[in-house]
Amino acid sequence: MNVMPDDARYLKRKVKGGSIDVHPTEKALIVNYELEAMILGELGEPMIGERKECQKVIRVRSLNANTDIAALAREIVDKCKLIHPTKLPEVEQLLYYLQNRKDNAPPGKEGKKQGELSKQINDPTPFEGTDTDEAANINEIDDYLELLYEDVPEKRRATALILQLARNPDNLEDLFTNGMTERLSLTI
Repeated sequence: MNVMPDDARYLKRKVKGGSIDVHPTEKALIVNYELEAMILGELGEPMIGERKECQKVIRVRSLNANTDIAALAREIVDKCKLIHPTKLPEVEQLLYYLQNRKDNAPPGKEGKKQGELSKQINDPTPFEGTDTDEAANINEIDDYLELLYEDVPEKRRATALILQLARNPDNLEDLFTNGMTERLSLTI
């Protein structure tokens, strides 16, 4: 359905609260909610609608052994409109859990771990036998696939070249649309 700007008269937005959880590593609460946006016509009839699952992270860095949990929970419920006031006891319980949870990493090491992880993602180390000095070319993918039927050294070379292509996001769509994923699963 093609909606013309003149047809759309109103935008209706509805937010539906969901569950509240603790963040797995940080001192934070995660509020899950559903956002529904709808464009209504002149008579109020829905024309286009979309739903989206969302999350809001509420960091409570100041939380320590001396924090007044009840006061902090009231403050969070008052400030965050996504949390209904009836959920106050649940927020208190989650804050109490966060207050008593042992940290997984010593203070100051969190940033270092994050940096190491992003370095590994951006510059992955080659797998054994997949490093090659040859530059892969997307136009030669059929040749690389044929090498997978040869002996082990050729298979390794083909795998290294295909891996080079797959590491470049620009090639992923070509690899997928050419049915390479289906052909690879048949050869392995």
